[in-house]
Parts: sequence; C-alpha cells; structure tokens
Amino acid sequence: MFGGGGMNPRKMKQMMEQMGIDVDEIDATEVVIKRADGNEIVFSDPDVTKMDARGQETYQIIGEPSEREGAAEVESGDDGGAADEAIPQGDVDIVAQRTGASEDEAREALEATDGDLAAAIDQLE
Repeated sequence: MFGGGGMNPRKMKQMMEQMGIDVDEIDATEVVIKRADGNEIVFSDPDVTKMDARGQETYQIIGEPSEREGAAEVESGDDGGAADEAIPQGDVDIVAQRTGASEDEAREALEATDGDLAAAIDQLE
C-alpha cells in the first residue's frame, strides 16, 4: 500500500497517523468466516488488526486457516427461528472437552439450552 518494504515501522505509523488512519491489534482467539454453502473458514489463534481510515474499518487476519463443514441451511416452511439454527461444532467441542461428555451428549445439552455454553456445561456436570 505504501511501498515501504524496508520502511521503519515507526515512520510508517507516523505516516498513517498523518493520513488519519488508526491501527489497533485485536486479541482474538478464533475467527470464523461462514460461507454461503454452509462451510466455514476458521482461523485459530489469529493475529487480527483493525484499521480505521476515516470511518472505513478494515480487518486483517493473519494465521493458518482450516476448513470446517458447517450445517447445511435448513429449509422449512416455518419462520426460521432460533430452534432451526445449527449448533456450531466448536461449541460442541468446548462442552464435550469441559465435561468429558460425548459429542452427541454435548450437542443435545446445547440444543436443550438454546446454545448456551455455560448452561449446557452445568447440565452435564
């Protein structure tokens, strides 16, 4: 963007401030991009930077992505309420790991608690 491959980082920051660009690091543990086909691109332990250039926010994600199959979109005649939303596999993994329950038990607990992680863990402990 600035052609500063060998530019001093302090000088780069100074130039960005003069142009009205603020850069902040975000302490993220996971970034999930949900694709239209229901699958997800997951960045575990990423480096995330938010850049605000005069009101236009841009996020940069640095890390190793992995693909995760998401739940297929549910097609039904009802209004598509919260009960139709699939429980994310990451939530199932967290509950199963914390409680020692099987994935099926963890998913059932999450479904019974409308996806509430703490309540599902309490239910299984």
